[in-house]
Amino acid sequence: MHPLSTEDAALLAPIEPDRMLARTQAWAAINSGAGNLAGLGRMAEALATAFAELPGEVSLNDPDSVTAIDAQGREMTQEHGRHLVLSVRPKAERRVLLTGHMDTVYPREHPFQELCWVDNDTLNGPGTADMKGGIAVICEALLAFERSPTARHLGYDVLINSDEETGSLSSARLIAQLARGKHAALTYEPSARPDGTLAHARGGSGNYAIVFTGRSAHAGRNPEDGRNALVAAADCAVRLKTLECAELPVNPAKIEGGAANNVVPDHAVLRFNIRPKTLAASNAFSSAFKNLLHEIEIEHEVCTDAHGGISRPPKPVDPRAQRLFDLVRDTDAALGRMIGWQATGGVCDGNNIAAAGVPVVDTMGVRGGAIHSPEEYLIVPSLEERAALSTLVLHRLAAGALA
Repeated sequence: MHPLSTEDAALLAPIEPDRMLARTQAWAAINSGAGNLAGLGRMAEALATAFAELPGEVSLNDPDSVTAIDAQGREMTQEHGRHLVLSVRPKAERRVLLTGHMDTVYPREHPFQELCWVDNDTLNGPGTADMKGGIAVICEALLAFERSPTARHLGYDVLINSDEETGSLSSARLIAQLARGKHAALTYEPSARPDGTLAHARGGSGNYAIVFTGRSAHAGRNPEDGRNALVAAADCAVRLKTLECAELPVNPAKIEGGAANNVVPDHAVLRFNIRPKTLAASNAFSSAFKNLLHEIEIEHEVCTDAHGGISRPPKPVDPRAQRLFDLVRDTDAALGRMIGWQATGGVCDGNNIAAAGVPVVDTMGVRGGAIHSPEEYLIVPSLEERAALSTLVLHRLAAGALA
């Protein structure tokens, strides 16, 4: 490993930590909970202004149509915000993808809305780590990278979607489209641990809703004529847990339905999540799940209608992806730090990118912690650290480090 060169040091000189912090604070002050369409609209416009400072074309893309199952078992349309795309040097021979998300898990009515300094280096606030700080890093790193003499050799697309926290269902097609043919990808989720550790291999994730339709009857006069959908759903939840193994955690999460105490319920909805760690586990579950539903239908004399599926495929780390991890590690070492990685059960858009056959490191964002809680915090010096790391990784990719 070579130490930081004079050329590399000069490339980092334009990075402005104060600008990144100001942007992070301004963006975190905008509530962009995944269901707050007005807030997501304001966030998208603010990001479009920031990314317009880079060469290329900025566009705001309409979300794909997404449906979900309500408590009554009816299919309903889910609305999402627009997705920002910046495309730079689309005809370059070698191109990369950088991704982030503008949505947070804090809805408009959530009490966690304010920024608060914990100490001189720690900022508490909604989305500071996950991942408005990461978006500020993307923008700053690209501004610095564009000063590199090698920049002309590397094209890139930036995607900031509005629905990552709900599974990226309205942006999945766009992710796949932008990932196609890319040399490498960097995603700006916060680090896996506050020390900067990267997420390595990831499991997958699938969300399901099963609608059970039985037959109502009087619970006292003629219960034998009823077919209890709620009991069928409960039985199904218990049986789903028997499909669980080390390679496939299963989490029955919610049963909705039922009726008055003197009525045999003819309707229920069961919602559950699976976390397959391998593609083989995903395939095995699909077959077992189909058989389980068939058994439930016969034994309880109900109808079932299953919705959903795997939205985040498992993300193993193949040799090409490992080379990208090694490049990030060696670049960080040149900056005087030592970065490591660990496998995780969490999922993100990196899963979808890897499924397109593109090597990806998906925790290039800031250091911080307690995400998805009112204790979420950003370690402010990591804005500069991660911007410097990304700038040099892009510079080395442009110079053919993975060619």
